Amino acid sequence: MTSAFPVDGLTLVQHPLVQHRLTRLRTRDTPPERFRAELRAVSLLLGAAALADLPLEDRTIATPVASMESAVLACAPPVVVPVLRAGLAMADGVLDLLPEASLAHLGLYRDPETLEAVEYYFKAPADLAERPVLLVDPMLATGHSAIAALDRLKAAGARDLRFLCLLAARPGAVAVRAAHPDVRIWTAALDPALDAKGYIVPGLGDAGDRAFGTDHD
Repeated sequence: MTSAFPVDGLTLVQHPLVQHRLTRLRTRDTPPERFRAELRAVSLLLGAAALADLPLEDRTIATPVASMESAVLACAPPVVVPVLRAGLAMADGVLDLLPEASLAHLGLYRDPETLEAVEYYFKAPADLAERPVLLVDPMLATGHSAIAALDRLKAAGARDLRFLCLLAARPGAVAVRAAHPDVRIWTAALDPALDAKGYIVPGLGDAGDRAFGTDHD
């Protein structure tokens, strides 16, 4: 699958299992428990793509048969930063991939009138500057929340930042790259537009409401 409207610095993860699970997530009748499971599984695959360039070094180990040199990560474990609340299910998937990663939390909500992001909680390790930092949020719509999150993480010292989302709208992706050209984006699909309420079209609705079984008013 290719995009007719690519964005510089954005990687579409086109693995067949990513695309298969994305279809389940887009489908209106997928129940919350299945939505959470699919989001967790696809996040593992997306996380593997986003962290594919982590450095390695050789270490001597003993197998049951012989000693050998084998590769291990040559950097401090990444920090995974879910945007609350919808990002929590994605964070679980990345932690399945890399259990030694630290988990920070960033609480943002979107003002229904202005669509701007409002922060209400932030807690992260003190050594963000020395570690890869992976921001995770299922939906990149207007880009306001992602830009605010990246601003906050940079203010806290993060330097190696990557942004992982399930689904992006082209306007939001362009906005994030304009505000943070040093931050790459990994996503399963790039949809063309937003509706009047700032939702991705065709999208999948509100990821938080669908994951946690709450109604959106």
